[in-house]
Amino acid sequence: MTPLKRWLLIASFATMSSAGTLQAASPEETPLDTAALDRWWDFERPAESESRFRAELERLPTGSAARLELLTQVARAQGLQRHFDAASATLDQVQSAMAGRAARVEIRYLLERGRIYNSSGDPARAVPLFQDALARARAAGEDFLAIDAAHMLGIAAAADARLAWNLEAVALTERSSDERSKRWLASLYNNIGWTYHDRGEYAKALKYFEQALPLREARGDPVNIRIARWAIARAYRSLGRYDEALAIQRQLLSETIAANAPDGYIHEELGELLFIRGESAEARAQFARAYELLSADAGFAAAEPKRLQRLRELAAKQ
Repeated sequence: MTPLKRWLLIASFATMSSAGTLQAASPEETPLDTAALDRWWDFERPAESESRFRAELERLPTGSAARLELLTQVARAQGLQRHFDAASATLDQVQSAMAGRAARVEIRYLLERGRIYNSSGDPARAVPLFQDALARARAAGEDFLAIDAAHMLGIAAAADARLAWNLEAVALTERSSDERSKRWLASLYNNIGWTYHDRGEYAKALKYFEQALPLREARGDPVNIRIARWAIARAYRSLGRYDEALAIQRQLLSETIAANAPDGYIHEELGELLFIRGESAEARAQFARAYELLSADAGFAAAEPKRLQRLRELAAKQ
């Protein structure tokens, strides 16, 4: 998934009246400025994003559509911090006030309620909400939100349905004329790649990871570019292309050291590759560093306890 940063503003918005004349939307119905929202979001630092959102809430009219939309993003930031009860309470505020508001308010509410269920380990409750969000977004012509809903179904649905949902999200993206919506393609290619990887179809996974990389490079975000290259290297390992995988991971390590941005996933992969090559001492050092970094990640620790335990055991193995 892309890190997005800084300011949020509320732009003026105009609609056509039933008589065909141009009228300014009322402050209560002015939508959230999505370009500004993108600049405000930093998915790598959800607590900071939440703080920015809360500062902006003070500037928005009470009960306005924009304020309700922004509250859903507060809930999303809380969920990313694994503050699920707080996120649910925030969404309760939206639910109590969203009757009669623009369709996008309820769509965002459904998406974030579903994300909370999925992230807290209850995807079965999330799936109907994502399906409802998708149907409503399609009906309202909200392409970006429709793609988001289909993409979440590609994550939360039963394993045998995920690929179809991801491909549906790609089709929605390709049909859309909205440039912001088209930015979904890199994430969708990544998700499809992981779906194929989980199925053991590593060559197909690599194809999609390779398709995602130039899209990430075009956006210019170094973190997401590194993630895309890491995924390619991970597919190389699964395909037995160990030397190529190791070369990429070593380069990624150098870049993260230069950027002072340590990444436990890179150390984990280096450990796996060195272990395969029989370089046990260096592998243990990499596993130890991976454990140190990833055990401090609350989301990883909650989602991957067995993987974390394996890192600990491999780091100590003589």
